[in-house]
Amino acid sequence: MRNHTSLDEFILLGIPQTEGVEPVLFVIFAFIYFFTLLGNLLIFTAIVSSSTLHTPMYFFLGLLSIFDMLFPSVTCPKMLLYLSGQSRAISYEGCASQLFFYHLLGSTEGCIYSVMAYDRFVAICHPLRYMIIMKPEVCMTLVGVAWLVGILHASTLTSFTFQLTYCGRSKVDHFFCDIPAVLPLACNDSSLAKRVGSINVGLLALMLLFSVCVSYTHIGIAILRIRSAEGRQKAFSTCSAHLTAILCAYGPVIIIYLQRTPNPLLGSVLQILNNIVSPMLNSLIYSLRNKEVKNSLKRVFQKVILIVHE
Repeated sequence: MRNHTSLDEFILLGIPQTEGVEPVLFVIFAFIYFFTLLGNLLIFTAIVSSSTLHTPMYFFLGLLSIFDMLFPSVTCPKMLLYLSGQSRAISYEGCASQLFFYHLLGSTEGCIYSVMAYDRFVAICHPLRYMIIMKPEVCMTLVGVAWLVGILHASTLTSFTFQLTYCGRSKVDHFFCDIPAVLPLACNDSSLAKRVGSINVGLLALMLLFSVCVSYTHIGIAILRIRSAEGRQKAFSTCSAHLTAILCAYGPVIIIYLQRTPNPLLGSVLQILNNIVSPMLNSLIYSLRNKEVKNSLKRVFQKVILIVHE
């Protein structure tokens, strides 16, 4: 990869139109990042520590919590460094790694959302066969396929982006290395890489969103057939948190990669929603709207308090 470029590093220009307010942004994003890590760590701890939550649904939720800690960690630490006044430079290898892991974790998490939708479909539409269909081997296979899709997706985008020659401009008009911000710096024709990026990201996002819609269409039909209002309410509450998280995740991604002319300010706002705010909201959504997780968190806090008092 290095043989195709004469650049050793890129300069991240950061969030557009924020000159002079970097200290305020540092405090805000540091708080959000800390809260994201803490909230998702608590959810993961609650799931692991409670035997009643050792089911396929909570296995995927625990996995989602791990992704929601890793995904913002790809971009947020570097952003916090330059918001605190340190260097905005990022090495060529660091830029390529940031782009790779951003798309690896993002696309794999998108696949996990689809798997979780399928899990809810089986639980609501085929409750008597749920544990037979969603047995541990099937869950691990689905997770393995999600990782494989993520690796292929990220490898394709990274190779097409960094096989180009970068020999002149080095200023990335964004707060991290992503395809729409890096490709304009290429010295040779980047039209193929742009088309591949738009088609790859857009097609994958639409396919995953379609799979979620199919699962929830069947779920909606099944919920309407439930006679008791209490049963319908319970089924709806189980799925509403997942649907809210999906909307927060997919909305910004589709807008970013399907816009014909990239808008730096709009792109940065949407990426902040997708990279930093959405993982924080997931921890709130799944903890506040899930009674089992809340009860498990209470038990964890009670154990911690007892240990501290001893």
